[in-house]
Amino acid sequence: MEFEQTPRNRVRRIPQRGQYDQATIYAIIDEALICHVAFAVDGQPFVIPTLHARMGDELILHGAKASRLLKHIQAGHPVSVAFTLLDGLVLARSVFHSSMNYRSVVIFGRGRTLEANDEKMAALAVLTEHLAHGRWQEARLPTPQELDATTVVAIAIESASAKLRSGPPNDEAEDYALPVWAGVLPLQLAALPPVPDPQLASGIAAPEYLVHYHR
Repeated sequence: MEFEQTPRNRVRRIPQRGQYDQATIYAIIDEALICHVAFAVDGQPFVIPTLHARMGDELILHGAKASRLLKHIQAGHPVSVAFTLLDGLVLARSVFHSSMNYRSVVIFGRGRTLEANDEKMAALAVLTEHLAHGRWQEARLPTPQELDATTVVAIAIESASAKLRSGPPNDEAEDYALPVWAGVLPLQLAALPPVPDPQLASGIAAPEYLVHYHR
């Protein structure tokens, strides 16, 4: 499946890097740990970084009931959400052609509030498992009071596009003779060994899903 290209989601700058197929877009959303949600209130734009998870064709966000972002979504207003995975620094022979290798997605949609406790719990399970697969089965689950204090929204992914860059620098023909190193410095998100809470009871080992954590 592909998202329809419209003036809203079409990649305009270097359009050949744009992709609209659902598989590519959803894979980037699922790998990313953080998203940035853009919205406007009374003409003032805001961008909020937050955790997320995808549940089918919806994006799940959560937070305190007082959250301005979540109140905006609850009111049915549109939002745009961006996701970025940085894969490397592209060091060209010229500053002008230096760049980055990346995978990014921008989605557009409107959200709904998850009201029923079973629906909220299912969404919170997806969020928890998105961060660390296996955590929901191990940690204490929310109490009714904690659940009541939490707002959970689901944003329908109505429109989306991905933009990707990979490969070496693209220098001007005359610059290839310059005595300047050029290439790619690969980057990746790497998990370090788990650091236990100072108040952790003795004899509790870090779970395997953290010891061997990967996205």
